Amino acid sequence: MNHQSFKSSGGLRRVLRAAGYSLAGLRAALIHEAAFRQELAVGLPLMVLAPFIAPGRWAALAMIASILLVLIVELLNSGLESMADAVSTEHHPLLGRAKDMGSAAVMVSLLLAAITWAVALWP
Repeated sequence: MNHQSFKSSGGLRRVLRAAGYSLAGLRAALIHEAAFRQELAVGLPLMVLAPFIAPGRWAALAMIASILLVLIVELLNSGLESMADAVSTEHHPLLGRAKDMGSAAVMVSLLLAAITWAVALWP
């Protein structure tokens, strides 16, 4: 098998495959990642509520985007953790550092979301 077989094809076939991979990733996060489920359980109602409580369109967009960013970072962190666990489940300082940094990224995104909502809703 040559390396070209690992390259993506163009056109509609590539788009459909990419969509399938994306849906599989979301499904895996829902099944295997408690943190993603928790963030989704809190985030979805807040995203639905945002347009009704935000003082304007741009504030609503910022509020919704901040929650979507949390979900994006959590997906990336979960992928990183899965990759690290596939390499080794034994303690390794570099794998531990990678997992800690992914966790820190989630924490920073949650902080950003909280600040965004506070600023948007500040009277």
